[in-house]
Amino acid sequence: MEPGLEERARRVLEACRRAGVRLALAEASTGGLISACLTDIPGASAVLERGFVPYSNEAKTEQLGVPVELMVAHGAVSEAVARALAEGALARSHADLALGETGIAGPSGGSALKPVGLVHLAVTRRGGPLLCERHVFPGDRGAIRRAAATRALELLLTLLEGS
Repeated sequence: MEPGLEERARRVLEACRRAGVRLALAEASTGGLISACLTDIPGASAVLERGFVPYSNEAKTEQLGVPVELMVAHGAVSEAVARALAEGALARSHADLALGETGIAGPSGGSALKPVGLVHLAVTRRGGPLLCERHVFPGDRGAIRRAAATRALELLLTLLEGS
């Protein structure tokens, strides 16, 4: 694991332990990379409650209850779907904190409106705020996925440390 990712993953685990919260992840374009970063660290099972990898639109609906109509109206890579992924992960787990992530890692699949590198992130806490971010990360598929994972961990820290 890259040093920056490992350091952020450790900080997320420590912040969750201190706050007494468990975490659920719904990772589309990162394909479980965030979960892997967390579970590379011994003791992650005390924090990571579960992870979903809803790569297809069908999986987003079946696993996490993302309405088909939402994806038709906004596209699978949108703030609305990132929010629905985070909310669905929270609703379908025993976690207190959830992340939803969706994006276009490339090298194809982008458009003028939704370029390769576009990532939407959403984090929410049970009974608490929901934070969303939109990014367009540069680089190849691997770089985009790593950048999305890094920013996702940072966003989790923002929510944890702000509460």
